[in-house]
Amino acid sequence: MATNSPVVEPLRAVATGSGLGRRSVGAVGRYLRSIVPALLIWHLLALAIDNHAVLPTPVQVAEAAAELIGSGELFRTAGASLVRLGAAYGLAVLVCVPIGVLMGTSRLIGYLVDPVIELLRPISGIAWIPLALIVLGVGSQLVVFIIFYGAAFPLILNTVAGVRDVDQGLIAAARTFGVSRWVRLWHVTLPAALPTILVGCRIAMGTAWMSLIAAELIGAPTGLGFAVEWYREMLMTPKMIASVLAVGLLGYASDVLLRMISRLATPWASGTEVSR
Repeated sequence: MATNSPVVEPLRAVATGSGLGRRSVGAVGRYLRSIVPALLIWHLLALAIDNHAVLPTPVQVAEAAAELIGSGELFRTAGASLVRLGAAYGLAVLVCVPIGVLMGTSRLIGYLVDPVIELLRPISGIAWIPLALIVLGVGSQLVVFIIFYGAAFPLILNTVAGVRDVDQGLIAAARTFGVSRWVRLWHVTLPAALPTILVGCRIAMGTAWMSLIAAELIGAPTGLGFAVEWYREMLMTPKMIASVLAVGLLGYASDVLLRMISRLATPWASGTEVSR
């Protein structure tokens, strides 16, 4: 039997005390030190209130989560939310990053577009839900619009900041060698701005999740946000909290994924990550 399997190697690393094993155990220890006290406080509060419709214990929430997973309901609701999130977030990246690049490289475009951005940015996406309900109706289109709106501003502003902060000496050197404007943009400006753009992508993912749940609470017949509201109305608080925790776990997983992409795409930029 082969000994270098994906399962055996991490176990061997832990058993032998190698660097990988020590880091893994250390990470687990840090999470346990932060989570266990919170769970204990939660459990004591639930026992003091003694009403699971108001505040269930962690054990009751875990049982509700197991029931939702066993029936497949959690996968269906999470799947509907993830499809909407993926479509809206992908569209936001494709549209807003180029807008940010244009604003960062052209003073005229920046001058024309910036007032519109700053006018709309303070308005929460939730404020547009009533109008979106009239125009788009209940369904995925409304949710996608609200997610797109929430993710747009971090993407645009971070892209603008990244492009404008590029070392002008690099641009001047490229001009000296006769490099055309578009080649400079592709091979000099964008690689230099990429770490900041990716930070914007991570921030936008967080706002996308918040926008998703807010929109699904009101304007969608499926999804995690709809499930949270439905279980609240039915006084099924353990299932409601389980759905809320599922949002947190999926949001964390998406941030981990973006962090991995950022490290792979910009291995030279270790100081531009959002602090954890």
